[in-house]
Parts: sequence; structure tokens; C-alpha cells
Amino acid sequence: MTTQTADAVTLPVQKQKFGSSMFVETVQRMWRSPGGKVGTVLLLVIVLSAVLAPVIAPYGVNQMDLTHLFAPPSRQHWFGTDALGRDLLTRILYGGQYSLSLGLAASLLSCVVGAFIGSFAGYFGGRTETLIMRAIDVWSSIPSLLLCIMVSAAFGAGFFNTVIALAVGEVPIFVRLIRGQILRERSAEYLEAAESINCSRMSIMFRHLLPNVVSPLIVQLTMGVGTMITMAASLSFIGLGVQPPTPEWGALLADGRSHILNFPYLIMFPGLVIALTVLSINLMGDALRDALDPKLRA
Repeated sequence: MTTQTADAVTLPVQKQKFGSSMFVETVQRMWRSPGGKVGTVLLLVIVLSAVLAPVIAPYGVNQMDLTHLFAPPSRQHWFGTDALGRDLLTRILYGGQYSLSLGLAASLLSCVVGAFIGSFAGYFGGRTETLIMRAIDVWSSIPSLLLCIMVSAAFGAGFFNTVIALAVGEVPIFVRLIRGQILRERSAEYLEAAESINCSRMSIMFRHLLPNVVSPLIVQLTMGVGTMITMAASLSFIGLGVQPPTPEWGALLADGRSHILNFPYLIMFPGLVIALTVLSINLMGDALRDALDPKLRA
């Protein structure tokens, strides 16, 4: 009788503990959002298509068919072929590996650098904050796309140089975001408790303070991936990003630019894939923001 009573008490407690997990609750709230559901499914399809490109692609990424130059969309080539007879669908599938990797890597890099600088500015305050924020004001006064072009032109084209160029333009956004969040938390009681037991400033900043302001950082990171994909395509389109024959989506747009009047599908299909990818990421970001908003939690 005693064992049954203990089990009856223990099981609801475990269920409540699991159900109250922030991660599980956030996922559930995102899935209840129509936009979050559509965005998640659409992005999952795009990511899986890119990852499984070697399996599902009908042709080799650089396989040429000289008998089907500029072939229109057909059952043999669903998206048509380019000037060298390469299957456009295959190149779009493989291009997703580069474009998605560029977007994620650049957004992560700008997030890490921005969070580090913003944490210093928000926590230490005083002259440190003033100096950092004045530098950020100058930094953010340059349009992000122009700054990306300048950095890319200085470092040269290529995957890793493009990641650096993209990240440089987005760092000020993360700096301002983290600084604002830390200013709100700087007088919290848990920080006073950490200081009373002689925790170092670095420990307080990165082990206690930063984890409590990570929610808006995650939202901005998610939304930033879509922005980075668009800007990466812009750099490749003007010849400063990933270079041919790498099938990055922006490079595909650049390849079809000179044939847009006669063969519009060379521009239409890569542009459509970019638009759908950015749309899915934005839908996920909006749903994630609502799911993490404490004002909307029950």
C-alpha cells in the first residue's frame, strides 16, 4: 500500500517536471503557431534536400550534357539546364549546402562576437561602455551590405572570407541587443548574491548573467540566418562571394543574369528557392520570438 502511494505521488511530479521544461514548452508553443509549423516543415524539407543532394540529385553537380544546352524545364530536366548543359535542379540542391552553411556560420560568428562585446559594455559600464558603444555607433553607421562588400573586396572571394565579410556587418546588432538586455539584469538579486560569494567578474558575466539574457539572442540568431543567406547571394551575384563553378544560389543567379530575357528560368528557380528559404526562417523566427516571450506565457 505504501509503495503504491509513493508511485502515485512520484509519477505526477516527474510528469510536471518534464512538462515545465522550457525547451519542451517552447517547441510546443512554436508548433501551435500556424506560421511556426509551416516555416519548420518548409525549412526541414529544404535542409534535408540539401543534405541528401548526393542521393536524390538526378545528375552530377558539374555533369554537362552538350546536346541539351539551355534546355527548358522538362521531365528529363525539371528545372532546365544552363549554358553548359548542367542540370539546374541538381545545382540548386547542391547549392543549398553552401548557402545554408554560409548563412548559419556567418550568423553564429556575428552572434558570438557581438555577445562578447555587448556583455563587456553592458556589465562593466562607465568608460568601457562609452568607448565600446561609440565605436559601435561608427561601425553601424556604415550600411551592412556596403561593409560586407568592402571586407569581401579586401579579403578576396571564397567561402571563409565570405563568412567573415557577412559577419562583420551584423555584429553591431548583437552588441546593442545584448547590452540592452544586460542593463536590465545588472541590478538583479542573483548578481548581488554571486558578488557576495566573491565570484569573479568573468564568471558572473558568462556563467550567471549571459545565460539569463539568451532568449532574444536565439531569436536574433535565427532571423539572422535568413539575412545572411540573402546577403551571401548578393555578394555572389556581384562576383565577391563564392566563385563558380561552386553552385551557391547567388552564383547561380549571377550565371543566369546575362540570359534572363531568353531563359528566365535560370533566374526564376534559384530566386524562388532563396525566397522560400528566407520565408521559412522568418516564420520560424517569429514563432520562436512569441514562444520565448514571457508576457505571452500562461
